[in-house]
Amino acid sequence: MESARITAAVARLVRDFGTAEELAQDALVAALEQWPATGIPDRPGAWLMTTARRRAIDLVRREQRYADRLRALGHDLETTPGPAGPEQALLDSEGIEDDLLRLVFTACHPVLSAEARVALTLRVLGGLRTDEIARAFLTGEATVAQRIVRAKRTLARAAVPYEVPEGPELADRLGSVLEVCYLIFNEGYAATAGEDWMRPALCEEAMRLGRVLAGLMPREPEVHGLVALMELQASRTAARTGPGGEPVLLPDQDRSRWDRLLIHHGLAALDRARQLAAVPGPYTLQAAIAACHARAGTAEDTDWVRIAALYAALAERAPSPVVELNRAVAVGMAFGPAAGLDLVDRLAGEPALKDYHLLPVVRGDLLARLGRHPEAAREFERAAHLTRNTRERTHLLTRAHTEAG
Repeated sequence: MESARITAAVARLVRDFGTAEELAQDALVAALEQWPATGIPDRPGAWLMTTARRRAIDLVRREQRYADRLRALGHDLETTPGPAGPEQALLDSEGIEDDLLRLVFTACHPVLSAEARVALTLRVLGGLRTDEIARAFLTGEATVAQRIVRAKRTLARAAVPYEVPEGPELADRLGSVLEVCYLIFNEGYAATAGEDWMRPALCEEAMRLGRVLAGLMPREPEVHGLVALMELQASRTAARTGPGGEPVLLPDQDRSRWDRLLIHHGLAALDRARQLAAVPGPYTLQAAIAACHARAGTAEDTDWVRIAALYAALAERAPSPVVELNRAVAVGMAFGPAAGLDLVDRLAGEPALKDYHLLPVVRGDLLARLGRHPEAAREFERAAHLTRNTRERTHLLTRAHTEAG
């Protein structure tokens, strides 16, 4: 996440995503070379920021086509403190947070396709790998990698300004920005790969960006809906893993460990979203679903009939195979596993869900509740082979073994 802040600040100087990433990486390499001998600075992030900005200034000097821009930057950049005094490096008058917001809106420029906007911002802002982004898109890694490379070239060729848009353009580009925030949150909430079930820093960054957007567009209901959704889901963080880091599923979570302050804030944001829109949007509907869980004192108290109805409304507003899969879970809980299984089996031929490990997970759950344990075991085994998260794989193999008897 420090890399994202550095990249954002440098991008404002060089106006190029690829160059900004390279300069941020150069600063990290310099730290690896110097810190073992000099020790880690008191403010390592500020040290990295200063180093990257100085290198950006050097690059501007070398490029004659940036001569006018360099003169405009003038004395302020020339006197930026070096690593010996890093504290001042963060006192940029425009603020690092503003730089991050500019970075998001620039990556979501209409000159790019919707898929490219999200992929580029996840890569540059969130620091996600191509395989992690591919999971969010339910597509191949090579496709995502090509999107990112082409997006950077397109922005450079179009000389897209590094700024937060105004007026109608701001509203037009908001949808992509909200999608980016939520995909970053989801990667933190359930990591694609690695040893950890969660990456809380990504959740925090996504929520921070959402709150910044809420301040920027206080009359936009879906901004508040997204903030509500993220805060209500994040409220369960402490209860989602066991002592050894293993996943703890929602029905088994100790709800006394849920963050009541986050729930309070999330419910308030949901109320705000509802007040601003006569017809709730997709994020507000998802937040309403999360609110049903937040208000239930125990798993048995969950209002699954209402959740199923909310998923039906969501399927009308934002249809997708994943929404249908989630609706199947709610229907199975509200009206019995056979009803849920019928919906899941209709999704068997969906190309987007071919390698989506949660499809066999849901099917396995429903089969287990119907007493079809050998079939459930096979579904959990299949899901375990599809996931690349170590904690999740272990959990699914344990469930498969249990169902196999």
